[in-house]
Amino acid sequence: MSAIEETKREISVPKVAARKTASETTLLERIVTFAVGLALVGALKFFVRNAMSGYDMAGLLLVAATVAAVGIQRVLDFLSSVRVGVSLLVLLVLASMVGMLVMQVNVEGFEDYYAGLTPSQKLLGSYLNFFDIYHSRYFNFLLLVLSLNIVLTSIDHFPKAWTYIARKKLDASPHWLRGQEQHAVVTVAGVERGAAVERIAAAFRAAGLKPTVTEKKGKTFVFGESGAWNRLGAYAVHVALLTIFTGGFLTAQLGRTGQMPLKPGATANEMSEIVFRIDDATQEFTPARDSFPLPFQVTCTDIQQKLIKTDGPITADNTLDWSTQVRIKDETGERDALIHLNHPYDYGGYRFFQQSFQARGNARSIKLRLTPERGGEPLEVSIRRDGEATLADGTRIAYTNFFPEFVMAGGQPDTASGDYNRPAAMLTVYPATGGTPERAFAFSTELPEGIPVGAAKGGYKFKLLEFEKVPDVHILSIQRDPGANIVYLGFALLALTLCAVFFFSHRRVWAHVEERDAHNFEVTLGGNTNRNRLAFGDRFKRLAEAIGGPSATAENANEVS
Repeated sequence: MSAIEETKREISVPKVAARKTASETTLLERIVTFAVGLALVGALKFFVRNAMSGYDMAGLLLVAATVAAVGIQRVLDFLSSVRVGVSLLVLLVLASMVGMLVMQVNVEGFEDYYAGLTPSQKLLGSYLNFFDIYHSRYFNFLLLVLSLNIVLTSIDHFPKAWTYIARKKLDASPHWLRGQEQHAVVTVAGVERGAAVERIAAAFRAAGLKPTVTEKKGKTFVFGESGAWNRLGAYAVHVALLTIFTGGFLTAQLGRTGQMPLKPGATANEMSEIVFRIDDATQEFTPARDSFPLPFQVTCTDIQQKLIKTDGPITADNTLDWSTQVRIKDETGERDALIHLNHPYDYGGYRFFQQSFQARGNARSIKLRLTPERGGEPLEVSIRRDGEATLADGTRIAYTNFFPEFVMAGGQPDTASGDYNRPAAMLTVYPATGGTPERAFAFSTELPEGIPVGAAKGGYKFKLLEFEKVPDVHILSIQRDPGANIVYLGFALLALTLCAVFFFSHRRVWAHVEERDAHNFEVTLGGNTNRNRLAFGDRFKRLAEAIGGPSATAENANEVS
């Protein structure tokens, strides 16, 4: 067998039917193709009729007509082209760069960013959907066609890669072996054929190659290889990319991000999202708030703010951490959760983050000094928000409300601002005798005698000694990201497959054993690898030395590539 014939056998793939060109496609086939395309478009319109516009329908009809006119096979050939895949990947990367460089509508501060743009920038960005590019039709179209290209390319090239595993080349002629990237001719003398073959096989095993010995036409062949699975590494990378694309598509289409303001005692079962809608006439974005129901109910049981300086204001730069205690209830029951800054909580496919807080001051707990009206030693009690304390004489003191800057407005207590300029706690006093509850106020400063709001109630005068500062409301960010875990899996798989592809290789070595005279054998070695050829060359030289010895290798050093 000639070297050319052997090479053809080496790269042969299962025969497939010849592909038809566009000119060979019959009119009937084109009509059937267009009819199937119309049926698919109609079915898609039926199932997603609320999401498809007239432009979408026209585009799908145009695609169906193009496929019918050009021919299915020619379209598939075009879509499976590597050049098309690379071009689509470049376009997708460019679109993603636009999404990073241009502020998107779901990013905080977009309204101010958009207001600073020129009219031409607004018009161009709105027309090309640059401000929400990841939800644009052309971005999803690029993602879909690139995924299709990866699938079709894999289908086209997989048979050839599979032949390296399913149809191994176990024999080769000396002429073909000398044409390999690594080759050598060594002599094994003074041994029987069986011992010579075993010596070669042992050298193969020592080099990490699994040997296979075959006999053909009175000649002996030893074939060894390692890492044959590496031929399929590219397809594992394709699977990883498709996994990432699938997760990203699910997130873009089905994901939601909203807000939920909570104060202690409040309950909510929906989240709200600020969206920007463009006015076609003025090219201005107007913010609107959309609400989305949640499959569970969230009740805030407590909020806490850990300040760097306890006597400072409630601001982000004075906050070490803030946390929200919630109780989540659905048909499966109730569960408590604590949501910290930078420590989100996951439940039912939703993730809860701390986003911000309203700086209006409140108090999580208060410490009071109670002075008996009839004389006696003052008492000190601490009360949590919405809690109460019972005195020794049976009087109950309930913490009802807190005002950071107390004022009276229309005869009712109120706060002039959210700053702690004149803090006061409103209490409800339940007399030990069981009389009518009375409203009382505790101030951090002494009030002049005769002031009504500072009058004794239930036999006691009250003074606010200490209080734990806390905002009035915490705002949670709630994110539903159905594709997140899929994307994480895809990136993990991509990292593993890339390492497998580039740090390992498929190494193959053949040995043709031919007896020259009694107990003297000429061994022709040849081998190749699909990557890392420099390291393979070193391994091959050591293998030749192990088979023929240093002297035999020296004689053929000029034949070792």
